[in-house]
Amino acid sequence: MRTRNRQDEMVAALADPVADALGFEIVRIRVLSGKRQTVQIMAEKADGTMDVEDCARLSRALSDVFETQDPISGEYVLEVSSPGIDRPLTALAHFARWEGFEAKIELDRLVENRKRFRGILAGVEEGNVLIDLEGEEETALLPFEWIAEARLVLTDALIAESLKGRGGEAPVWTEGADSVADDSQADTPTKTNR
Repeated sequence: MRTRNRQDEMVAALADPVADALGFEIVRIRVLSGKRQTVQIMAEKADGTMDVEDCARLSRALSDVFETQDPISGEYVLEVSSPGIDRPLTALAHFARWEGFEAKIELDRLVENRKRFRGILAGVEEGNVLIDLEGEEETALLPFEWIAEARLVLTDALIAESLKGRGGEAPVWTEGADSVADDSQADTPTKTNR
């Protein structure tokens, strides 16, 4: 969930120690292909915040390491951002932290003839995610290791909770930019690395 493939894992092996040293947790890493590759890294501090200055600081530190170690062949854009309000849930602790909020979960296998579940997170128990599914009386128990993708659902309650103390929307820092990039700018490369 945090990574999808070997290339993501190679980037994570280099990025995790850098992020840890700066006090950040890497939530998700994706190396996206296209006209120009993008290395997308979502991170946050222990308190769940990540402002523009944090994104820029982590981006600069990662750029230094990636320039030396060269984990991606060819040109690419490094994009460091917060997980956002409707964030991905990639660690068991994320499910516990967001208990009481609505989430969508997709499994890597069929359970009772379905892979996708949507409901209110009800905590964690012995390596399992608990979720109250709409229209069902019992709480579903989903093994964490079976989860392929999970994400919070954007609701008014989630927006209100997420913005407490955060001062606004989730920032995105694209290496080399002078300010936060909004969604329309996210695909516009501002710096290429080897």
